[in-house]
Amino acid sequence: MLKMSMAMAALSLLAATTAQAAPPAADPAPVVAAERAFSARAAEIGVAPSFLEYMTDDAVIFAPDVVLAKAFYGKAPPPKLPRDGGTLLAWWPNFAGVARSGDLGFTTGPATVNGGPPGIFYFTVWARQPDGGWKWILDSGVDADGGSAPGQTATPLVLPPGDAKPMGAAAAMDRVRAAEMALAAQAKTDAAAAYKAVLAADARVQGSKLAPAADPAAVDRELATRPKAIAFGPIGGSASKAGDLAWTFGDARWAGGRGHYVRVWQRRAGKWALVFDQIIAVEKADGKG
Repeated sequence: MLKMSMAMAALSLLAATTAQAAPPAADPAPVVAAERAFSARAAEIGVAPSFLEYMTDDAVIFAPDVVLAKAFYGKAPPPKLPRDGGTLLAWWPNFAGVARSGDLGFTTGPATVNGGPPGIFYFTVWARQPDGGWKWILDSGVDADGGSAPGQTATPLVLPPGDAKPMGAAAAMDRVRAAEMALAAQAKTDAAAAYKAVLAADARVQGSKLAPAADPAAVDRELATRPKAIAFGPIGGSASKAGDLAWTFGDARWAGGRGHYVRVWQRRAGKWALVFDQIIAVEKADGKG
């Protein structure tokens, strides 16, 4: 009986210790390194070959609607290499995040064409592969003011880690879908209010010609460029194994226009907060989108 009591006490102590000891946050450096290597490779072999080399088989892009990237870039003719006068697309991360489980991450930052000023902001979602390397599963971008963007040598800002308590990818996606449905329901009449209900204080929001919004005042200005009412339709996405980070994408429609959205959600204090949102307009409505 004494041995059983001691064993029960030991198990209780172990459970308490395990609950209090948060798993270490994953390092986003490998995701940042993968993005930089991807960009460097594009300078060597051209855009389409580099995209093919760094993508997963099921990666998607908007061209202008959702298509499998492998089929899209696979049919592109061999490019003229940048060193021979071909197009030089260069980009670099200035904001990055990774799941606690180290299997899902993202970066975003400015891009240039043939050495011109930064006028594009890309967004890439990355998934760690069985061999430990990283490949992208979604790549998108919008035209935006990059005049104030940090340069290529600047250290990217990093998203703080999400909740430490594991949830599991399936359960996380169930909750993220519910959050998306709630956002979509309110956005049908008041998109700005729908966003403000779920946006984190440190969220990044982009989609207009303005520089990407990285603080609450800038977010308000960005949201003001969007139509008052937007109909969102989810298409896909996935969550990390730890259930602390998820990305989603889908359709966006408004009066006179349409496009797509990409988002990153993070679990914070038991709730899901929107930490990144990008709208890619296909057709614009009255100068907005």
